[in-house]
Amino acid sequence: MLAELAIDPSVLLLLCAVAFVAGYIDAIAGGGGLLTIPALLTAGLPPHLALGTNKLAATFGSFTASLTYYRKRLFNPGFWQQSLIFTALGAALGTLLVDQLSPAALEKYLPVVILAAAIYSLFNRVVPDDNLELPTQNRRLFWQQRSQGLALGFYDGVAGPGTGAFWMVSTMALYRINLLLTCGVARTMNFISNGVSLVVFLLLGHVFLLLGLAMGLCLMAGAWLGAHSAIRFGSRFIRPVFVCVVVAIALRLAWQAWS
Repeated sequence: MLAELAIDPSVLLLLCAVAFVAGYIDAIAGGGGLLTIPALLTAGLPPHLALGTNKLAATFGSFTASLTYYRKRLFNPGFWQQSLIFTALGAALGTLLVDQLSPAALEKYLPVVILAAAIYSLFNRVVPDDNLELPTQNRRLFWQQRSQGLALGFYDGVAGPGTGAFWMVSTMALYRINLLLTCGVARTMNFISNGVSLVVFLLLGHVFLLLGLAMGLCLMAGAWLGAHSAIRFGSRFIRPVFVCVVVAIALRLAWQAWS
C-alpha cells in the first residue's frame, strides 16, 4: 500500500504547515490531532494509515513539549511514576483493540463531555503560577494516578481527539495544581500514549514513515514555540487558549457525529 501512495509536494507543504500549527496548539492546550488527522484523510490516506502516521508525527511534537516542561522543572517523573506506567499500559490495550471497537457511540457523547470540560475550566479557580507545590503522596493519590492513566491512555489508543484536554481538566480537578504543572503532566502523558500507540501501529504496518517524519519535524518546531509561549506568559495565556481550543474541539466533534 505504501509503495502506491504518493504525496504531491504542494500537499506535503500544506500538511507540514498544518502540523506546525497543530504542534503549537497541542503544546498549550492539546487538540492538535483535530487538525492533523482530518488533513491526512483529506490528502487521501486510508483511516488506519492516517491514525498511525499521525501518531508518528504527534510523538515528535509531544516529546518536544514534554522535554521543555521537564527542563523548566514543571514535571517531576518520580511523583507521576504511576501515571506514566498505567498510561503506557492503557495506550497499548487501546491500540490493540481499536479494530475490534466501534467508536460510533463514543463519538455521540464525546462533544458533550468535552464541552463540560471547557465550562469547568472556565469557572474553576486557578492556582497561582508561582505555586509549584505538588500534593502529598498517599495511597489515594496512587490509585487516582493509576485509574486516570489507564483510562486516558486507553482512550488515546482507541480514538484520541481531546486527550490532552481531558488530561488537563482531570489533573486540575484531581490534584489542584497550577496550569503550568498541569501542562507538564498533560504533554508528558500524551508523549507516553503517543509513543506506545506508535510502536503498535508500526508493528501493524499502519505508518507512512516519510510523511510522518516530515510532519513530525514541523510539529516539533510548533511544540517548542507553544511550550515556551505557555511558560513565558503563564495561566493568563494558557487558560483562554485552552478554553477556546476545547470549545472548538467540542463543536468539531459534534458536527462530525451529529450532522
